[in-house]
This record gives sequence, C-alpha cells and structure tokens, in this order.
Amino acid sequence: MRVNSSQPRSFLSSERTAGFFVGWNFCEAKIPLFYGKIISMKIRSTSVSETSEIAKNFLEKISLGMQDGALVVGLYGDLGSGKTTFTQAIAKLFGITDDITSPTFVIEKIYNMQHTKFNNLVHIDAYRLNSSRELQVLDWERTVSDPHNIIFIEWPEQVLDILPENHAKISFKFISEGEREIEF
Repeated sequence: MRVNSSQPRSFLSSERTAGFFVGWNFCEAKIPLFYGKIISMKIRSTSVSETSEIAKNFLEKISLGMQDGALVVGLYGDLGSGKTTFTQAIAKLFGITDDITSPTFVIEKIYNMQHTKFNNLVHIDAYRLNSSRELQVLDWERTVSDPHNIIFIEWPEQVLDILPENHAKISFKFISEGEREIEF
C-alpha cells in the first residue's frame, strides 16, 4: 500500500519510499470528511486485504454523530475500480455475513446489522439510473434522513442533486489488474 498526501507529512506514521508512504497508519491521520475541510489523500492498494485495511481505517476515522441524517458515502470511479470491493470490506467489518454484490439491477440492497451507531448498511448502485427521481421512488428521503443508516452509493454522480452536500467522497481508479488508487 502506498500513500500520497497533499498535506504535511508529519501526521503520517510511516517510512518514506520513492515519494510514497508504506506502512501507513491511517488512524493517526486527521481526516475530516465533513463540513468543508477535506484533505486530498491518495492510497495505492495492491490487494483485497489492503483495500480491507483501508476500509477499516476509514470506518475508524469517519465523523460519527455529526450528521443530522444518514451517513452518506459516495463511491466515485469507473467500472472495475474497486467500489464494490470496498463496500464488501465495510460490510464484513460490520459483521454482515451476506454475500455483498453490486446492486446494479435491483438498485438498492439493505443489510441489517448490529452496531452501536448504525442499524442498516444501504448499498446503492446508481449506474443505471437516468435521474434522481428513480432513486426517490425507493423512499430515498426516508432512507437518507435516518441517522441509523450508513449509505454507500456507487455512481453518485447520477444522483448528485439529491445527495447531501456534505456526503463523504471516495474516488477509485483502476491502475492495473492488481492495483487500485483510492482517494479521500
């Protein structure tokens, strides 16, 4: 795993190699994901286990309790860039044992879970949607207003007009067959 950050290097606990960081301890990074202060940080993942570790660290750092409604995470990136793999890792960390697949044809899947903050992981794939109205038909207002929901939405650019302005944004980029870039 390699990290490249636009912020000062002092808050990262790691070794520096060829301009990137290895052995990055995400837990030490101060990464506000809401309310305007977004730090641009790129991480290169070369395996599913590294992506899982990135997902784990993301969950440890998200701003819980600061939102009025659901915690919404927009997953941006092309096909095959790692969005569903990241969501699968998040679900596993929440103890969800269901098989997590992209809800491309059903648009939305809701997984119940036992967590101190969240009752549901909502996984949405907006790839096939032509307008946000199609998501609203699935009772979007109720889903997004419930603070016990954590929502991961693939292809959020399809429905940006109804997403909270302060939704967390994660971008995924296909680098090679075994490497992805994840940007917060």
